Amino acid sequence: MKANVYVDGFNLYYGALKNRGPGRKWLDLHALCQRLLPNDQIHRIRYFTALVSARPNDPQQPVRQQAYLRAIRTLPNVSVHYGTYVTRHTNMPLVKPGRRKIMVEVLKTEEKGSDVNLATYLLLDAFKRDCQVAVVISNDADLKEPIALAQSELGILVGVVNPHPPYKRSRDLQPTFFKQLRDSAVRASQFPSTLRDGRGKIFKPSGW
Repeated sequence: MKANVYVDGFNLYYGALKNRGPGRKWLDLHALCQRLLPNDQIHRIRYFTALVSARPNDPQQPVRQQAYLRAIRTLPNVSVHYGTYVTRHTNMPLVKPGRRKIMVEVLKTEEKGSDVNLATYLLLDAFKRDCQVAVVISNDADLKEPIALAQSELGILVGVVNPHPPYKRSRDLQPTFFKQLRDSAVRASQFPSTLRDGRGKIFKPSGW
């Protein structure tokens, strides 16, 4: 069947890529989707993310992200859709401070808009009959209603791929079918170390 895949980049990164060691972050989305859906035609992959900013402790973060965005744009069926990152100062309690509750000032960054964008395109594509099956790579419970509506009102099959450990799976999501994203599939779906686009060579970031 013709399948569209909707990738929650933030959810995927923190669930299956960050702090998992090298050999995972240079992820070829098309190769991964083919492994997840071997019997379907991958028609379209929509990747939802937000642009990060340099931090004092990691000034190269946006450079690495731009390299990855260039890499996935070499895939002909991938489109990138942007939300925003909002950074603010806030006070939060220190973990296990003892008997006294100690508040510390932290710099908190939150992604805004990606879940709404994903839900919007999921329903739009279903309404337009752009696919026969939709697959959402996310564990975000906020996607419960659009997934349910795409199935009940628009009549398409919707699968969910959980990028987080199985014990963290959101039971609020009620898809037509479910898959657990395995680390072996991630490691087997990596880009070559060097790619090329219209601007020249694209190099895999160190440590990825």
